[in-house]
Amino acid sequence: MSICDGVPVGLADAETIFALSSGHGRCGVAVVRVSGPASATALRSMAGLTRSLPPPRTALLRSITEPQSKEVLDRGLVLWFPAPHSFTGEDSVEFHIHGGPAVITAVLQALGSMPGMRPAEAGEFTRRAFQAEKLGLTEVEGLGDLIHAETEAQRRQALRQMSGDLGRLYQDWSHKLKRCLAHVEAFIDFSEDELIEDGVLTQVDKSVCDLQADIERHLKDERRGERLRSGVQVVIAGATNAGKSSLLNTICQRPAAIVSPIAGTTRDVVETALDIGGFPVLLTDTAGLRDSPDLVEREGVRRARERVEQADLTLVVVDCAHLPSDAQEAAAFLLAHLKSILPETAFPPTRCLLVLNKTDLLHGDQRQKLDWELRRVCGLPPVCLISCHTNEGLQDFVTVLHNSVKTLCGDPLSGAPTLTQARHRAHLQQCVTALAQYQQYRDTDLALAAEGVRLALTSLGRITGRVGPEEILDIIFKDFCIGK
Repeated sequence: MSICDGVPVGLADAETIFALSSGHGRCGVAVVRVSGPASATALRSMAGLTRSLPPPRTALLRSITEPQSKEVLDRGLVLWFPAPHSFTGEDSVEFHIHGGPAVITAVLQALGSMPGMRPAEAGEFTRRAFQAEKLGLTEVEGLGDLIHAETEAQRRQALRQMSGDLGRLYQDWSHKLKRCLAHVEAFIDFSEDELIEDGVLTQVDKSVCDLQADIERHLKDERRGERLRSGVQVVIAGATNAGKSSLLNTICQRPAAIVSPIAGTTRDVVETALDIGGFPVLLTDTAGLRDSPDLVEREGVRRARERVEQADLTLVVVDCAHLPSDAQEAAAFLLAHLKSILPETAFPPTRCLLVLNKTDLLHGDQRQKLDWELRRVCGLPPVCLISCHTNEGLQDFVTVLHNSVKTLCGDPLSGAPTLTQARHRAHLQQCVTALAQYQQYRDTDLALAAEGVRLALTSLGRITGRVGPEEILDIIFKDFCIGK
């Protein structure tokens, strides 16, 4: 995007927008943001500045007045951000005012009464920052994720993406592809004139092969970044009256599900969002798995099995009273029980925890013996012995659950940046397919091979925002709040 007088062309004649950028509701301080060519006029009119504007990025205490009547609306801080050194790349102003609804409404109405000013649409400030090349598209998505982050791990991942780590990785791949495409097209155009050095295509072959391998490794991340962004799906499953709802309530520390000694009490899916050690978890209680003549309960069982198939981690709850007294027989019983609950694709059960509930009903050293014996059995997932009635073993269970969730999400700060969006994955898969086209036609039709590189470059560009239809931008920016 070209620059004219410090402002990107296309933004210089844009309308001036304004919005409340801080949260809605009563608060100590509210921030009203203004961006566009009329920002300086708004600052002068509402802050009583008849001469020069305040120094950039310096807070100035002023009376905030209505532009026509000069009635004092509030007394607060004003800040001036001249283009291009602002969030949007345009002239921008911030009014830091008291956060009462009446004050906020009065200031917004005053701004709306000025010519050339209009309320901002959702995400419009960030969209202007993108158009001014202040932020890349992956950074914009990172900013959106940061705003919506609810756990510490989500915050870390979003902040890393917003800082540009993921965008730089994709830009590096784009630069390599541009170089490959330039060399292939040069070979097509000038090879007959012997103006191209020997081995040019060999270098392209190696670069394409290496890049394809890098992208395929990037895709084989087991969806850790996407899982961290949206939350780990943890499903509680098991037979009726095993204590599934009690376990949900114990983990949530509130009565999220109805608990009853009557078998089949839970008939629908009960979900609750949790923060477990800084990682987002969507914990789901399900109907007890059994054959039932009741149509409603059968639908609940169907939904339960559907959730188990979709789960990132399944907590299979078993009533200890139903276990055979012999440890080996108990292990065989548990293996058969797992096969009745988990789908065939879940074996070996690496994404499963066996939760043996009601240990308070076991006698003497029976609990310790059972725990020791089951740990020696091959083929069983991690076993946790607990009592939702006495809370025995719950702390150890939560530790095991946290470690399992952490493994599923990974450390957002270590290693290469991970995929966080389904659209990134789709475009990267298209990129790999296009690179395979280069290799397929390399020796038979170099023009088609070059087209494969061009398609790969286009796919990467759609991730970073360098190439792509307007609809992609609409989808991304519509999820932002007004004032961001």
